[in-house]
Amino acid sequence: MPGPRRLWYAAQVTDDIALPPEGALPPAVIVRPGALRRLGAGSWHVLAGFGFLLKRPRLWPLALLPAILTVVCLTGGLMAALYSMHRVETALVPGPDKIGPTLGFVLTLVVWIGTLVSGLVLGLAAALLLSAPVLERLSLNVDALVRGERIDNSRGLGWEIVESFRGTLFFLIAAPGVFLLSLIPIVGPPMGLLWGAYALAFQQTDAALARRGLDFGSRRAWHRYWKLESMGFGITGLLTLIVPFANVLITPALAVGGTLLVLELEDQLVPPDVTVKPR
Repeated sequence: MPGPRRLWYAAQVTDDIALPPEGALPPAVIVRPGALRRLGAGSWHVLAGFGFLLKRPRLWPLALLPAILTVVCLTGGLMAALYSMHRVETALVPGPDKIGPTLGFVLTLVVWIGTLVSGLVLGLAAALLLSAPVLERLSLNVDALVRGERIDNSRGLGWEIVESFRGTLFFLIAAPGVFLLSLIPIVGPPMGLLWGAYALAFQQTDAALARRGLDFGSRRAWHRYWKLESMGFGITGLLTLIVPFANVLITPALAVGGTLLVLELEDQLVPPDVTVKPR
């Protein structure tokens, strides 16, 4: 479980908080801002991922293959969604003689949106799976650039492979859940968005947290502790899927942004907090 820490966006300590005596250990408390500010901090790291990547040409070769795979997989997911949309509508939406034209239109719209979003999420999941080794290397380089040195507190290559597989499998299982939840009227689409956001944030911080020695259960506990920052990151990442041109770089940008999120919350480092030259 993460220990006490102060965030860069946290509220300042006020006069009514007693300071410890000189030489004494600080109290085990954490000062955190309100919910909206924490969500915004998570969202900001998606934009920070794009900015960090675009400003550092040395990272571009590692971003090239994931970007190409993202275009191919998102296009494939979108085409599959468009192709299956009519069949899904026929299977799930009753005829207008049974539910009326107004309700039929609403349900049809929900099915269309859910199918399109699910196609994009499945395409993203495929891109993440295919480019996982490159994204791992990209995340490692970002860690080294910001920290000034590489970090590796994992338990060996075999352990890393198993943990990486579990994290990727978690996101692949979560992707169909977005579609199923989105079919529930009214509350379904927001629930699907939240579930997909959680799974995406989990996946994109997976490599950085595993390098710090956190196993699958500990990584889940980490996201519960930083749930608002994590959800802000995941929601913004999913919404970026529908932004033209930005979605081309979404896979490497999210890998960078997820690493920056871990660097800030775990190590209290925000670029350009670099004190040592990378090795």
